[in-house]
Amino acid sequence: MKFLHGTPDHDLTYSDVFMVPRRSGVSSRLDVDLRSTDGVGTTLPIVVANMTAISGRRMAETVARRGAVAIIPQDIPTDVVATTVTRVKDSHPVFDTPVSVTPSTTVGEAVSLLSKRAHGLVVVIEDGRPLGTVSEADATGVDRFAQVHEVMSDDLVVVSPDTPPQQVFDTLSARHLEVALVQEGDRIVGVMTRKHALRSTLYTPALDPAGRLMIGAAVGINGDVVGRAERLLAAGVDVLVVDTAHGHQEKMITALKAVREARDGHADAVGRRVPVVAGNVVSADGVRDLTAAGADVIKVGVGPGAMCTTRMMTGVGRPQFSAVLECAAAARETGHAVWADGGVRYPRDVALALAAGAGSVMIGSWFAGTLESTGNLLTDAQGRHYKESYGMASARAVRLRTKDASGFDRARAGLFEEGISTSRMYLDPERPSVEDLLDQIVAGVRSSCTYAGATSLEEFHQLATVGVQSSSGYDEGRPLHASW
Repeated sequence: MKFLHGTPDHDLTYSDVFMVPRRSGVSSRLDVDLRSTDGVGTTLPIVVANMTAISGRRMAETVARRGAVAIIPQDIPTDVVATTVTRVKDSHPVFDTPVSVTPSTTVGEAVSLLSKRAHGLVVVIEDGRPLGTVSEADATGVDRFAQVHEVMSDDLVVVSPDTPPQQVFDTLSARHLEVALVQEGDRIVGVMTRKHALRSTLYTPALDPAGRLMIGAAVGINGDVVGRAERLLAAGVDVLVVDTAHGHQEKMITALKAVREARDGHADAVGRRVPVVAGNVVSADGVRDLTAAGADVIKVGVGPGAMCTTRMMTGVGRPQFSAVLECAAAARETGHAVWADGGVRYPRDVALALAAGAGSVMIGSWFAGTLESTGNLLTDAQGRHYKESYGMASARAVRLRTKDASGFDRARAGLFEEGISTSRMYLDPERPSVEDLLDQIVAGVRSSCTYAGATSLEEFHQLATVGVQSSSGYDEGRPLHASW
């Protein structure tokens, strides 16, 4: 990447920069390969942040089907993470996991399950045989204590796993239905909506060597670091993230070396060594020290996250675009990669992070307001749906992290916080699913690559030309959804 008018003498955020189009021979967005350059093996350069309010089983399996990977937070007990990993690995790599009930399930219980999946449907099953489906429309105006067999729709499309996606789409369109049930033998293995049929032809799942969906998990730098790392590796995680807010410290280096040794002593069934990610840092020195300690990928970002108050509390941090640019260059010197962690709010920000040299981009709060995030779906007084999110250094997160400590120690730790403890992240009615946001991000990044004349992310980094703009220049590029 190069600057349009020379390297500026001050640090920059994503909003401070723009990309200049150049002569391009790339005629279609679909000619662009978005495979990540970090060596992790994902087919999209997107990582879901290891935040308790965001990353869980539903999120992990959904994004992996589209080529990304989610990191399960360090606050989650190791045995629970192991169960999550197993369930994600057991999920179908193409079809969405169905939510099933029995014919005697109450309508109220069925309705409470609708938000668990973006397809908004529960399947009524008896003795392994699908009888019907229940949607929100079926349950509207119905007594919540009625049983689902009284209101279910029995107009079903049942297909086999090898049915071509276009055929599924055409069949659903002809029947004016949204969801097909995928049955293998006497078992429902998944569901496919019309959108899923389209997406299955546009995305390649992120799979491990055994053909199962990928998932990562985080470990902190306190407590039984090695023991947790070893158990996570035994559980089958595909990425191991050693995570702390201040990654350029002696305790991180000691923990990272120990985790690297544990990783090197563990090989999975196919002899693969799981990548170790560590952070966060914002300088070339931090990158060099962590790669020397054994990290394969470095996580970059201090303070840019929407839930983070570190910069306002401490004055510590660095504008994210410049941090990614410097750290990516330092990592490339030794054949390593970085993840740009935080500060992305629009597809343009993802594209600019990749142009700066990031191997993947880690997203947190942006994905909090989706059906797949871990929180319960809530409704405000105006009827708008939202999820609650919070920072991982907030008092709320500290309480969860120190739940086994004494009351006195928990109270003392709770006096110090550097994150928002509660924030409403509203679902976009037009894009309520994380898959909808991935569609938006991928469209933007693919288009950015075509403007640069690049067919891969490595080419994109090499060819991108970036300029510096004023705040009014940034505002000029914002669309207006109503007349001025």
